[in-house]
Amino acid sequence: MATVWVNGVAHEVSVGTRLSEVLSRAPHPCGGKGICGKCRIRATGALSPLSREEERHLTAFEIADDIRLSCCAVVEGDCRVTVEAESVMAVIVDGKPAAVMTPTFVTYGVAVDVGTTTLAARLYDVAGRLLAQAGGINPQIAFGADILSRIQTAGEGKDLTTPLQAAVNSLICRLAEEAGVHTSAIDGVVITGNTAMLCFLTGTDPTPLSYAPFALPHAFHETVTAAAIGLTSLAPNRGVYLPPCASAFIGADALCAALACGMDADDRTTLLADMGTNGELLLRHKNTLYACSTAAGPAFEGVGISCGMPAVAGAIDEVALVNGRLLSHTIGGGKAKGICGSGLVDAAACLLVTEEMDKTGYLGSVAVPLIENLFLTQEDIRALQQAKAAVGAGLQTLLHHANLPADGVEVLYVAGGFGSRLNGRNAAAIGLLPRELSTRIQPVGNAALDGASRLLLDVSAREKLTALPDDIHVIELATDPYFTEHFIKNMTF
Repeated sequence: MATVWVNGVAHEVSVGTRLSEVLSRAPHPCGGKGICGKCRIRATGALSPLSREEERHLTAFEIADDIRLSCCAVVEGDCRVTVEAESVMAVIVDGKPAAVMTPTFVTYGVAVDVGTTTLAARLYDVAGRLLAQAGGINPQIAFGADILSRIQTAGEGKDLTTPLQAAVNSLICRLAEEAGVHTSAIDGVVITGNTAMLCFLTGTDPTPLSYAPFALPHAFHETVTAAAIGLTSLAPNRGVYLPPCASAFIGADALCAALACGMDADDRTTLLADMGTNGELLLRHKNTLYACSTAAGPAFEGVGISCGMPAVAGAIDEVALVNGRLLSHTIGGGKAKGICGSGLVDAAACLLVTEEMDKTGYLGSVAVPLIENLFLTQEDIRALQQAKAAVGAGLQTLLHHANLPADGVEVLYVAGGFGSRLNGRNAAAIGLLPRELSTRIQPVGNAALDGASRLLLDVSAREKLTALPDDIHVIELATDPYFTEHFIKNMTF
């Protein structure tokens, strides 16, 4: 056995343990394969020599500063680890204020959004007052940024359910502590998430999501007990409502977001885009809801980009071309530490104007400097191309199936932190969005959590949400020839 001190806290582990197994809350987007280089930590003591992956990702300065990749460093004896606060991703909990109608609880209620990367939750009293809100990392990120990696890991015998349940339980406890409420007094809970996350949370086998015909393992729209899903802080028989899923890849989170944006009743033609790792797109036109899910990858979240990072303090979120020079704005106004998704979109648009990047995405140099020691590489541009082509082609496919020109969309709701900073003109310039929609963007924050809050605070909302899957025309992009054709076309800028 060996002692690993993490930020001053001792952990007893077996010799031969990878540091990533000790640091379950640190992000490992590539699933611990040493591919992405995102799990940088500072570590000293009895550790394995530098691996080939670490030598490839780490600079000489980082190596001299005791920086390691936690998925590569193996414990050989006592050691010390420091995980910087910046390594924890930002969590979007804000959104639209919830309207109170007839609450589904008597005393206190909790709404939770279980995202692929992050968790977010809110605590309300029966008058609808927001008492506390909090976010955290989905611990499953230690097994990969994407859902398929996690399903594969679960198939190899790893337990991905218990850590997720424990994280949700911990989040509820944090809310209660912040509000000065005992968890036993919480008598209303709504938990939303995509289909895979609800499967993992409830212990439902998610493997049908990993192969054709991509069957829906379970539709949910049910109330389970807190004890059944490991929420030990609540009364064992306390009911927890899980909203319905429409298909394998159109989950409860997408339906909750649609509900929050009023797409269940809006007579206008509206479009909702959640451009996360699993991009979910919904279009309402002539009382029909069209939906698809596209594998955009994590580039818009700063993952897989050489100097990428989440939208937190120090991230470049805006890039502009002024007098022929690239000027950057950072969140918080301090020194730039990396670039987040919105900054990446801006930078690509600027490079097109300066012709340092051509329409194929080819850079004329090995790397393009952004500011000081931050650069964009050819691999970064390729990752952006993959993401923007997937979303752009998905949007075009929805419009095609609805027989609707882009100009016919009156409002484009963009969910998540990426959407709140997205420059519509630059998004159109690189082909992420149709130009007609560049001025019709309306950021909606964490719309999935907004929808879950509405289900908590308005008993009639559940009936409205339940009716949504019956009206949805789900488009399977994997077998859609129109999507395939336009994905290839959209790979150019």
